[in-house]
Amino acid sequence: MGEVFKAVKIEESVYWVGAIDWALSDFHGYRTDRGTTYNAYLVLGDKPVLIDTVKARFKDEMLSRIASVVEPREIAYVISNHSEMDHTGALPWVIQHLEPEKVFASGMGVKALKAHFGIDAVPVANGEKMNIGGVEFLFAETRMLHWPDSMFTYMPKKGILFSQDAFGMHLASTERFADEIQEKVLFEEGAKYFANILLPYAPLVLKLLSRVGEMGITPKIIAPDHGPVWRKDLDRILGWYSQWADQKPTMRAVVVYDTMWQSTALMARAIGEGLQEGGAKPVLMPLSKSHRSNVITEVLFAGALIVGSPTINNGIFPRVADVLMYLKGLKPKNLVGAVFGSYGWSGEAVGYIESILEEMNVDIVGSVKAMYVPSPDKLQECYTLGMEVAKKLKEVCYGDR
Repeated sequence: MGEVFKAVKIEESVYWVGAIDWALSDFHGYRTDRGTTYNAYLVLGDKPVLIDTVKARFKDEMLSRIASVVEPREIAYVISNHSEMDHTGALPWVIQHLEPEKVFASGMGVKALKAHFGIDAVPVANGEKMNIGGVEFLFAETRMLHWPDSMFTYMPKKGILFSQDAFGMHLASTERFADEIQEKVLFEEGAKYFANILLPYAPLVLKLLSRVGEMGITPKIIAPDHGPVWRKDLDRILGWYSQWADQKPTMRAVVVYDTMWQSTALMARAIGEGLQEGGAKPVLMPLSKSHRSNVITEVLFAGALIVGSPTINNGIFPRVADVLMYLKGLKPKNLVGAVFGSYGWSGEAVGYIESILEEMNVDIVGSVKAMYVPSPDKLQECYTLGMEVAKKLKEVCYGDR
């Protein structure tokens, strides 16, 4: 590819040499409507150091960017912050063809690289400082943010934090820096990334934010493994992470449902009317057009989760079952909820949904079941249920005022 793909200077002697994936639309079941980037970074010291690589099929793009700065075979060391294959897919090729002297990873990263590729890496300890290629690095384990092997690499003299999957987002863009991108886009994609990737580990995020300074990390630049680099207004992304991890309930109520003959949809609309009348902000999400990854993003900003399904084959409608399993795995907290649905002759869906929400520690306000087409009385029950959820939200958000 010659040098068609150019490196982007992050700071003196530090370059972005990653790849842009404009076509990515799905990441582990999470819809990535704006694509993504796989960020790798080149640090020039006495000997060049490569921090992370890219997904395997983008290796030539990465190599072209490296070649626009140095001869790729000059790379002496590789630091692997995270062993997931969107960041290590090109690593076996790099080791075989560029023959770096050493690969560094966390203790768990060493095990993961060995299991993935048979790669022998050198472990670094949490809090360890090391001179690599004439540059001082500080390593900080960030276990389960979002894999056991995850770690930060920090350059104290320049204040650059290579944060792997933390503070990132799935966003394909020719702009490399967050200050070049609309804040609305940054917030939307940052929140969606947090909700779909990091939400299960929100308590660990809060702990990490509180101890970053104690670890001697005071970043001036945050360089994640996906999305733009933050070189200005770092308090913005740090503040967003604190807000998202806190999961403070709001008056927003997400109504998620699917429908067979529009009866459950009619019930959803009646619940929405009751929510609005009660002072809540309803967000109706029919699963015929709402993807699971967008549902959890809305839930991140909500205080209530209300789920509806018709009964089919004595169970839950398939798309409702899908989204419930997805939400359950992501472990949203501090939610009140309710359940509703229509049925023909058995009506098990509502009970199944209630049991799943209970497992998720959702505080269930009530439920409504309607046989076949909901009668005016049943629609009034739905409206009342929406009012009751709104009342509960007020208690949760504002106390008993």
